[in-house]
Amino acid sequence: MSNKWPRLDYLSWRETCSALHLYLQVVGKYRLAHTPWLNHSWNATFYVTPSGLTSSPIPDGPGIEIVFDFHEHSVIGSNGDGHRASFALGTSTVAEFHANFARLVSQLGGRPVFHGQPNEVADPVPFDEDHRERSYDREAVRNFHQALMAIDRVFKAFRTSFIGKSSPVHLFWGSFDLAVTRFSGRQAPVHPGGIPALPDNVAQEAYDREVSSAGFWPGGGGIDYPAFYAYAYPAPSDFRAASVQPDAAFWHEGLSEFIVPYEAVQTAADPDEALMAFLVSTYEAAADLGHWDRDQLECTHGQRGKVRELNAKVPEKAASSVSEEVEREDGASKGRYRIVVEGVEAEMTYSRAGTQLIIIDHTDVPAALRGRKVGERLVRQAVEDARREGVFIIPLCPFAKAQIERHPEWQDVLRK
Repeated sequence: MSNKWPRLDYLSWRETCSALHLYLQVVGKYRLAHTPWLNHSWNATFYVTPSGLTSSPIPDGPGIEIVFDFHEHSVIGSNGDGHRASFALGTSTVAEFHANFARLVSQLGGRPVFHGQPNEVADPVPFDEDHRERSYDREAVRNFHQALMAIDRVFKAFRTSFIGKSSPVHLFWGSFDLAVTRFSGRQAPVHPGGIPALPDNVAQEAYDREVSSAGFWPGGGGIDYPAFYAYAYPAPSDFRAASVQPDAAFWHEGLSEFIVPYEAVQTAADPDEALMAFLVSTYEAAADLGHWDRDQLECTHGQRGKVRELNAKVPEKAASSVSEEVEREDGASKGRYRIVVEGVEAEMTYSRAGTQLIIIDHTDVPAALRGRKVGERLVRQAVEDARREGVFIIPLCPFAKAQIERHPEWQDVLRK
């Protein structure tokens, strides 16, 4: 498996990207029509492979698998009887792709019967009526696949530290994004729907449970560059104000999601670490502000060749964090708490509002220390000091606020 993170330029391959999106919709709709419904539309997605994307086996005829091979630039079908059929990917129209695919399915003993119009795109045109020729940039497709391989690897590593319900790492052909989703286990408010060319009941079924979701878009849909996204549904109060990593990450008002450009990850000293920091920090913001039962939902990161230890929810390295001292730098109007673990500093800052009140305004825990309860240590120390000094706390910082809300025994220091 390649560890390379290629450069991606959405504007230079936008036409090919749009074509590939629609081709995946054709095949995805075939899979959707022939598989039993699985929660959150998981029965219709694609999965990254070393050669491209696969549908996995579809229960039609003798059983059919469809692969988009981005090395050979072809669509390859195989069935349970050992037969194969294929056709080339290249400059074409959606109508031609649709006809070629229908023939391939028939050759493999399947029934090419499925809904014939795209979803989640503006001004959808039925597949068999879309005769506009679209280019196919082979090099751009190879780079896209190489990026998917790298992203898939990090997403899967991130998934290992969650023992609650989690989605596979899979590609949705409607929104054309590779995604991974975590669930709190609680029911969510009914989704309002309104997604273009997508039935409301599909959106409502997809979001019937509380989620923290992250993914990757190659571009389009409101942004003209490839990017990673993260959102929570329903979004907790103050979620948009949460401190997330890496530094290039930001809250996109138009999308109501956190975004970090792919380029910021790709050019980082350690792209895997930069992406993991985004995944972890946005999840922690959603889970803490949403009052998820993290102790019951999380576990240690998976290790190669090693069985997960039961009830071991905190990474082994976290043991060093509990032995480190929290230091306080207190001034007349401002101050901060800091802790240094293995040479990495985390801090929480505050301001004084008179002699009886401090306002916690920011917490910064670097990616290397996330998941090790370092931020919790900082808040706990502030609570203990407030009790000893007879002062109250206003936690304006979303992280500190969430921590105090998770610990009812700390709430005696809150200003009523």
